[in-house]
Amino acid sequence: MASVVNIYARAFADVVIDKRLDPTKTLDEVEQIAALFRESKALREVWEAPSIPAEQKRAVLDAIVKRAGISKMVRNFVAVVIDKRRTKFFDEIVTQFAQELNQRLGFAEAEITTIRELKADERKELERDLERVTGKKIKARYDQDEAILGGAVARVGSTVFDGSVRGQLERIRQQLVAGGV
Repeated sequence: MASVVNIYARAFADVVIDKRLDPTKTLDEVEQIAALFRESKALREVWEAPSIPAEQKRAVLDAIVKRAGISKMVRNFVAVVIDKRRTKFFDEIVTQFAQELNQRLGFAEAEITTIRELKADERKELERDLERVTGKKIKARYDQDEAILGGAVARVGSTVFDGSVRGQLERIRQQLVAGGV
């Protein structure tokens, strides 16, 4: 059902761009609803139940929207997903929507793993380096893993930039094995 996911994600990205909505705010709001949907079994049961009328499902959505201060456009998008009975794809749609927005706005998502928490200036420097290499603005998520021993590993799309101590040691090992030393 990848095509369903792509259709909804692209359509909502079109709305965000055409209506000149704040992409960051819009994405935050739709991710907020997706997180609530993921975490609440009761909400999933209501929105996915074919026996519950769409009006009642939208009433639940409206209560969430009112309490959380969600915009009308995000509310309408989620209502369409509910009405078209596509809630089982909601997480995938939101993930694809984020990727679609990033692509249209020239951003690349980076998953950066380090051994310790980086200071703000270290993060900025690392992100600048990645921007220089990729030619895109970077939206980074950080994780920590002691197994890398030091340095950093950055994944941007399907490309991995391994500047970790562990990665360097592995490359040296491979060179030694290949050289027959």
